[in-house]
Amino acid sequence: MTGFLGVTSSLTGRHWIGPSAETDRLSEAMHQHTHLSPPLCSTLVRLGVDATEAAAYLDPKLRDLMPDPRRLKDMELAARRLLQAVEKKEKISVFADYDVDGGCSAALLIDWLRQMGLPATLYVPDRIDEGYGPNAPAMAELAASHDLIICVDCGTLSHDAIAAAKGAEVIVLDHHLGGEVLPPALAVVNPNRQDEADGLTHLCAAAVVFLLLVEAGRQFREAGQKVPDLMTMLDLVALATIADVAPLRDVNRAFVRTGLNVMARRLRPGLVALCDIARLDTAPTPYHLGFVLGPRINAGGRVGRADLGARLLACTDPNEAAALAEKLNDLNAQRQEVEAGVRAAAMDQAEARGLNAPLVWAAGDGWHPGVVGIVAARLKEATNRPAIVIGFDGDEGKGSGRSISGVDLGHAIQRLAAEGLLIKGGGHKMAAGLTVAREKLEPAMARLAELLDRQGAGQSGPADLRLDGLLMPGAATVELVEQIEAAGPFGAGAAGPRYVFADMAIRFAKRVGDSHLKLRFGDGTGPTLDAIAFGAYDGPLGQALEAHGGARFHLAGRLDINSWGGRQSVQLRLEDAAPAQ
Repeated sequence: MTGFLGVTSSLTGRHWIGPSAETDRLSEAMHQHTHLSPPLCSTLVRLGVDATEAAAYLDPKLRDLMPDPRRLKDMELAARRLLQAVEKKEKISVFADYDVDGGCSAALLIDWLRQMGLPATLYVPDRIDEGYGPNAPAMAELAASHDLIICVDCGTLSHDAIAAAKGAEVIVLDHHLGGEVLPPALAVVNPNRQDEADGLTHLCAAAVVFLLLVEAGRQFREAGQKVPDLMTMLDLVALATIADVAPLRDVNRAFVRTGLNVMARRLRPGLVALCDIARLDTAPTPYHLGFVLGPRINAGGRVGRADLGARLLACTDPNEAAALAEKLNDLNAQRQEVEAGVRAAAMDQAEARGLNAPLVWAAGDGWHPGVVGIVAARLKEATNRPAIVIGFDGDEGKGSGRSISGVDLGHAIQRLAAEGLLIKGGGHKMAAGLTVAREKLEPAMARLAELLDRQGAGQSGPADLRLDGLLMPGAATVELVEQIEAAGPFGAGAAGPRYVFADMAIRFAKRVGDSHLKLRFGDGTGPTLDAIAFGAYDGPLGQALEAHGGARFHLAGRLDINSWGGRQSVQLRLEDAAPAQ
């Protein structure tokens, strides 16, 4: 199969795939109809936008895309019970998952309840000692001193734990796949319940919590009460949506767009402190949420105290926020060290098994359960295959998985649990967790590979790189990047455009940091363009381009705006390259 520009195996071993003839035709038609720039039209067409919808898509309005919260089962009941708790000044506990989505969900509720004059108790289980989700001892203890327990980003499969909450009522606000039978909670609000329609399955847990607060606000206003301004809380919904890799379509786009604008106003002390310690000197972008802020918030649940992230996001004291942000920043550095060792061992093991199977997996003794999910994500990115990484402690292993577009990993994991191959397991389409006995590891992974193969996991080339077209350095202007960003936010389910600069001469190349490459390139007759290749020396890309010897290359990547000293310029975030023939 011929690759784009003839590239069937790039410097990183990838096969390049360019836009189809149909995409080119529709892009040209959109350009003629809308007079938008050709690169922007190409991006919109790839995202499935029709020419007549382009204007509305480029300016998504939350009021137009916001679903009626009452579309979700148990929503009115859950909001009514929340109203009762506030009116009676009941004691409320928020039981949250330890990841970014759980932390944002908890902070949303705690912030809202605080503004309503009602403090709430935060409980986040320890990843190692308690595992994911509600457990019977913790729920029983909370029930002894609280009237209402609200489980966020967890609880849909926690039948025994919720049953243990004697004397308190339980509300579940979740988005993980539900089983055939719901737990014995007062209300289970979850777009991925089996008896729900398919319209809102793309929401993360924080978005579900936000919808509950919208419905609660409606009921409170009908009762003549004032409620907090929910628009200022969309920074947390945006952060959770990006960090949990929720598909950026429909209302999720509006959540992230609006939330980023809120975040730029620096209203939340926890996020301000985190941005400052991460040295962000510009308004956060989806990239920053997913790769700068998200990992730091997650660090507490991975290698430190599980509640640190939620506490940071919910706190109102700038001094407390600064201290928490510093602690999480330190823990993130520790997490990176632990991850590096597990990642190297897991990749060696996966390569030995072969990277072309429908499932890439690795397991090892003593692998820290707090990093197996990140390592699974790295394996998935390297192979374009669903990946599972498991850390064993004795005869029991705890693992995490990440999937690729079009392959529902969570459903397959649930099926394995139902078949008795796993001790337990669950999740959603793109991510899942599991616990497995050592003697069932091999048959469980073989069965999982079989189930994923049926979904087409083994059909996509492990090294395909999809490209949106060609650009010249002179065309890569700040104005063009701003136009393209209007089609965002980009992320899961809505990948940002990736361009090729063909037949380029490298004018400057230098290694920076441990593994990054900085370079400047041009065609020899016009302007040059700067580029940065993160992690280039983790593979063959960095060495090959630094030692270019005057050879010319096709360079592929995504365009960013780089702000420095009050000036803006465009740089290429280089992802791949191939010798120009």
